[in-house]
Amino acid sequence: MLNNNLYSETLYDTYGQHFTIDKLLFEAGTAHQHLVIFENKEFGRMMALDGVIQTTERDEFIYHEMLAHVPLFAHGNAKRVLIIGGGDGGMLREVLKHKTVEHVTMVEIDAAVVEMCKEWLPNHSAGAYQDPRLNLVIDDGIKFVNNADANADGSFDVIISDCTDPIGPGEVLFSSEFYAGCKRLLSENGIFVAQNGVCFMQLDEVETTARRLGHYMADTWFYGAAVPTYAGGIMTFAWGANNPESRNVALAVLTERFNTAGIASRYYTPAIHQAAFALPRYVEEAIT
Repeated sequence: MLNNNLYSETLYDTYGQHFTIDKLLFEAGTAHQHLVIFENKEFGRMMALDGVIQTTERDEFIYHEMLAHVPLFAHGNAKRVLIIGGGDGGMLREVLKHKTVEHVTMVEIDAAVVEMCKEWLPNHSAGAYQDPRLNLVIDDGIKFVNNADANADGSFDVIISDCTDPIGPGEVLFSSEFYAGCKRLLSENGIFVAQNGVCFMQLDEVETTARRLGHYMADTWFYGAAVPTYAGGIMTFAWGANNPESRNVALAVLTERFNTAGIASRYYTPAIHQAAFALPRYVEEAIT
């Protein structure tokens, strides 16, 4: 919520954070949500949708690297990737760093988010939208995964749901119907990951996702990373794999894959990859 020179986040009714608006760059109501992009001295350019901070220039690399590289290095040979959401382009940027990836389909519900982020957050995509491996689809993610024809069954090695919180347009991306569609599109050794909120503040989302996603995947778990913008503790990412061994790749193997890829990361390392799956007891109890 904009108030003079402050942006106050409204994700929680009883708890919040605010950021000074040093320069308001863009504000508009799109066909799906209220979009604001502004500059902040501490975090650089920031984007918010419907009262919730989505991404900032300063710490986006943590979120995007962990949601992209963990499933891709765990798989080891992903050629086709599906991204649901991710209109700011950061996830696309990280996925396309993997030269083994031959094709990326990205499904974003709001074309305005893509265009505004190209203009006002160009460092997020860093030219990724011009990569010939990309097929950008403007559509509702749940419609895409459930309406894809039978020829698409099993066609994606990794599916990344880079969605907003389960309010507004992002709510359906936490539903059993969405997970069923993703399961259908995953290859035999496919991996599904998704943004799943800050577990200390949104533990009910962990419980709900574990119950719904676990119905479709051979292995369901979560992993985490601390992203400063997402206040309240550890950001959790949902993990669903058709092959249970995907979560237990040896450190030496992850290191070899990482070194071979030649990707210059700022947060991700093979050791952090392994450690991220170690969860606090209260989260383990919520899952089980």
